[in-house]
Amino acid sequence: MQKYEQYKRMLRFLLSLLFTAAQAGVFYCTWMAHYNGLMESPFQRKGNWLMAAFYMLLILLFAHMYSGWRIGALKAFHLIWSQSLSLLFADSVIYLVITLLTKRFQTFVPLLAMFAAQCVFTGIWGMASTACYLRAYPPRRVLMVYGDRPNLGLVRKFHSREDRYIICETIHISEGMERIAERIREYEGVVIGDIPTPSRNRILKYCYERSVRTYTSPKISDILIRSAESQHLFDTPILLSRNSGLTFEQRVVKRAVDIVFSLAALVFLSPLMAVTALAVKLEDGGPAIYRQERLTEHGKRFKIYKFRSMRVDAEKDGVARLASECDDRITRVGRVIRAVRMDEIPQLFNILMGDMSIVGPRPERPEIASEYETHMAEFSYRLKVKAGLTGYAQVYGKYNTTAYDKLKLDLMYLQNYSLLLDLEIVFKTVQILFMKESTEGMEEGQLIAMPEEKE
Repeated sequence: MQKYEQYKRMLRFLLSLLFTAAQAGVFYCTWMAHYNGLMESPFQRKGNWLMAAFYMLLILLFAHMYSGWRIGALKAFHLIWSQSLSLLFADSVIYLVITLLTKRFQTFVPLLAMFAAQCVFTGIWGMASTACYLRAYPPRRVLMVYGDRPNLGLVRKFHSREDRYIICETIHISEGMERIAERIREYEGVVIGDIPTPSRNRILKYCYERSVRTYTSPKISDILIRSAESQHLFDTPILLSRNSGLTFEQRVVKRAVDIVFSLAALVFLSPLMAVTALAVKLEDGGPAIYRQERLTEHGKRFKIYKFRSMRVDAEKDGVARLASECDDRITRVGRVIRAVRMDEIPQLFNILMGDMSIVGPRPERPEIASEYETHMAEFSYRLKVKAGLTGYAQVYGKYNTTAYDKLKLDLMYLQNYSLLLDLEIVFKTVQILFMKESTEGMEEGQLIAMPEEKE
């Protein structure tokens, strides 16, 4: 496979070019047939080409944001879903442009018909592109090197993508570097689990020397160093990690965005919130909103607001627990609003009051956070920023992702913070709203997302 590895990007580029050109062609035909003639001075040839080029740029932008070009890396369904969302936003923006150009609101029926045709093409393209990619690049045969810490979680995750990876063999670090090196030569890649740093470094250097790709489960220290700033004060390279969280300027801008966004969202979503509150109230007569103590920046405690999705007596025994996959405490209305994250919307009031931010770590309950910290003291690191309505761990993880993995995801957000990253996470949140796996509950009998491994 290594022989043809250099052509992988070219294949993705050609398949992506086909998609973009076809969608831009559909838009061009719709524009010419329904909208160009509505302007006071219709565009001539170059103007129409410019509109098609602008539309292509929108597709490229949104598809990049939703990872729509990751052919082969995403399953066919996720690829199709990502591109469909990209087209939805691109079509929405182009409708606003058409409104500005024609100086009045025009009918959007042609654009709806165009979007329907685009979705059909996207479905065909997504399945065909994935099949083409997997035919050219079959699953990579890999060796997994593991240590004394639990490894089953990582194994399960790789097994869930057998269209990309096949773990053909596992080997314990105790078998020694000579034996491991011998086995590495038989495979196309190496998965490095949570093993001692000296052993991991030897394997990484051995694979680098022989151009063997590695898939490494990062430690917390890796994430902290990854975002370090290069310093050239001496003739020795120095990496600077400031470790202070967000800067003053970042905090000011983030707070301003939080206020504007939460106010606008509350106005826009108020009818939907009223309907949801009524549905929750009518099901069992209990309160529509419930308050619960959570943790935010620097361990500060606050009362979070959510639409009630469980029975009123859900924790009558006083034991704090996360929802399980088939939790009988969840009401019928609760299952619906949890599936599309509607239960989280009242947190906009928490954002407006300054307890939370739009983007940040999930606000944990003090009892559960305390339990996590008994197993890994580093869990408190994530509280260098305010808790968020959505976040890096919520987008790239799941409800039942282990606490250790959530911590690593939250630290990746904190160490690489930017306003652009916040914007990307907000758009990604829309993408996962209807993806069932993102809301998978805990296994039956499991109270919290106890970490399987820690540094």
